[in-house]
Amino acid sequence: MANLLARSKESEKGQWAMEDRVQKAIDKIQPALGVNAVELVDVSDGTVKVRVIASTCAVGMPRETIVALLEEQITEDIPEVKEVVAVD
Repeated sequence: MANLLARSKESEKGQWAMEDRVQKAIDKIQPALGVNAVELVDVSDGTVKVRVIASTCAVGMPRETIVALLEEQITEDIPEVKEVVAVD
């Protein structure tokens, strides 16, 4: 039982570390995108879910382009991430 709890705590700590790494990657590219609001929603199984607030998108840059650029930065910084998807 104690071994199971220890593994659970390690898994939780790893999840927080992954979320922190993803947030740092988002923070790194966000100014170049001209977007003030990219919210990290979830990170699980190699998938990052983000919310891009439409009213803050750079003029003429579709949300899909912003997500693609986020994905490029995040997967470059964190190879364990396989995809980035936008959620509403």
